[in-house]
Amino acid sequence: MSSSLEFNKIAAGVLCGGLLLMGVGKFAGVLVHPTDLEENAYPIELSGNGAAPAAAPSGPAPVEPILGLLATADVAAGQKDAKKCAACHSFDKGGPNKVGPNLWNVVNADKGHIDGFAYSDAIKSSGETPNWTYSSLNKFLKKPKDYAPGTKMNFAGIKKASDRADLVAYLRSLADSPAALPTTEEIQAAQDAYNAASGG
Repeated sequence: MSSSLEFNKIAAGVLCGGLLLMGVGKFAGVLVHPTDLEENAYPIELSGNGAAPAAAPSGPAPVEPILGLLATADVAAGQKDAKKCAACHSFDKGGPNKVGPNLWNVVNADKGHIDGFAYSDAIKSSGETPNWTYSSLNKFLKKPKDYAPGTKMNFAGIKKASDRADLVAYLRSLADSPAALPTTEEIQAAQDAYNAASGG
């Protein structure tokens, strides 16, 4: 009789201990929300015995093109988005330069087109063209510091391609004779180049 009573006590203790551990685990899950790290805190070097890891692409990631979005872009939304730029830029014809240059007639203009404004060398020598094409504006607005390393412009960039298209469409409207919209061939070439660069 006493042995069965002892067995019951032991079983009850084990059961209570298990329930207590489960309760503590659930309570800890409510208090702590762990997040996965983007990269290991301590990088692990692989020995030469295994296969070499794929080399990471150098330079900034390819930027989604906006040429196909410009014909239907929302100029009013772009004008609204440009208000966050108004602290450093003016947009009116003949408007003053501020911390940044006036942006009237900027589409297809040279990157140092305003006489008397002290452009940084990072801006004047940035990108693949000497002027602000639709593609160069798109890449610059995505992340200025990637497009023109060393730029003094302190702007994080615009993530969404549609928002960049709206803003570029608004900038296009700021001219006596707005720049021509991209042709179907130019749109397709930009998309093909993006697909090739992004492995798509």
